[in-house]
Amino acid sequence: MLLPRLPTDRLHRKARHARTARHPWSSAPSSAAPDEAPQDAPLAVVHTLANARRLHAVDAAAARLGLHPGLTLADAQARVPQLQAVEADPAADGALLTAIACWCERWTPFVALAPPHGIVLDITGCAHLFAGEKAMLAAMVARLAAQGFAVQGTVAGTARAALALARWRPGLVAAPGTEGQAVAGLPVAALELDPEAERSLAYLGLATIGDLSGKPRAALAARFGSRIVSRLEEITGAADAPISPLNPLPVYVAERRFAEPMGDEETARIVLADLARELAAVLERHGEGGRRFAAAFFRSDGAVRRVEAGTAAPLRDAARLAGLFRERLAALADPLDPGFGYDVIRLSVTACEPLAATQAAFGAAPEEAALSELVDVLSARLGPRRVMCLQPQDSHVPERAAASVPAQKGWAVAGLAAWPAAAAEGAPLPRPPALFAHPEPVETLAEVPDGPPLRFRWRRVLHEVVRAEGPERIAAEWWTGAQALTRDYFRVEDKEGRRFWLYRAGTYGRETSEPRWFLHGLFP
Repeated sequence: MLLPRLPTDRLHRKARHARTARHPWSSAPSSAAPDEAPQDAPLAVVHTLANARRLHAVDAAAARLGLHPGLTLADAQARVPQLQAVEADPAADGALLTAIACWCERWTPFVALAPPHGIVLDITGCAHLFAGEKAMLAAMVARLAAQGFAVQGTVAGTARAALALARWRPGLVAAPGTEGQAVAGLPVAALELDPEAERSLAYLGLATIGDLSGKPRAALAARFGSRIVSRLEEITGAADAPISPLNPLPVYVAERRFAEPMGDEETARIVLADLARELAAVLERHGEGGRRFAAAFFRSDGAVRRVEAGTAAPLRDAARLAGLFRERLAALADPLDPGFGYDVIRLSVTACEPLAATQAAFGAAPEEAALSELVDVLSARLGPRRVMCLQPQDSHVPERAAASVPAQKGWAVAGLAAWPAAAAEGAPLPRPPALFAHPEPVETLAEVPDGPPLRFRWRRVLHEVVRAEGPERIAAEWWTGAQALTRDYFRVEDKEGRRFWLYRAGTYGRETSEPRWFLHGLFP
């Protein structure tokens, strides 16, 4: 699918909606572009190419007057004095193309961008839901045209063939295996080669795809490089290059389509709960549980709103899933706006894991389930990056022995087995449960250079040590290339009963002649 006049369509739509209501697809005005495009005068978008100001795109009025992309601005204004020229804004055009591609996901989840003005939809297995490929293509073109876009589309077996036919033979639905015949009459420009290669082909009298198709591939590759061969194979349907979808493809999908736009937010929540029950049944049949879910609300005016929710453990409980999305929708800083109504609501599973069936009365772990549910609810309400847990790391350096990760990703319950065994009840903790963000330097007095401190001054307060235990020696992790000094940690207690965790940086006589002391944490 191609939108050949996307830059000028964007400006016309911006001007039209500036007089009414701001459209969800209208992009923010560029600093180089006017706030409103003219309505009656021919419009062209210009850019600098080869040290010359040239037309980048023209609207229908300018095209009827004989103007076309590539023409110099001076020549165009000489032909059409009333021509209005606006500076190109590729960023705004790209944002609009992405928004349109997201809207096209109402037909298939596999939608990819083909910049600067193309969109590729993989409709494999989807066409029968829309009365066939021809009816599906007609519906896409009609809906986009109603939104104010010039659009050309085709159906073909490969993305390159579809884009080429959309440009030169719009509306065609090529039967499987007939791409070679369909593109035979297209110019070699459809291969999108470099200008030098196109001039060389024209000099040799090879003007169309059909002229090239009958030539030996080895000779073409030797003369023009392997790129022309791969492009020729793709456009004739003999091979297909991989394309990347705009959004990750869902594992399972459930959706509702409405004959008339539905604008009631409470009804949307009820529909979402129904979709959750459908997905739960599908997940149960496959013995899986979802870890990431996404709800998409497609408005009739083109806006698409996505809301995602994650879980700490595989989930297929429909009631819990519906509750998570209630929390997510209630916590949105920018609430859902039905606008003119939703015509499609979709709930997808974007990541899942195996989940065996369990009985609550036999071998279940209600504490773990309750903790998982709490993590999910808090993450949905506050955001996944605001609910964190500590996860053990493979390092004996204290500040790197644990990392803070989102609780849904590291899930505290699942990580308990990886932590060292807890000390016996009543036994002293080997290390403080919390450390300072950065060890704080202290002044100490020790009886011997390698012994524990007799007293130390921290934050201008002198502490007399009455008990000390240690050292616990921690050397630098030499396999990582670290050059840190060896640390000797001591657990000490002052006269007031306060307990501290101090370390001496550097072994006396071997690494340094003046070891320094630091306080790394406090015991409760």
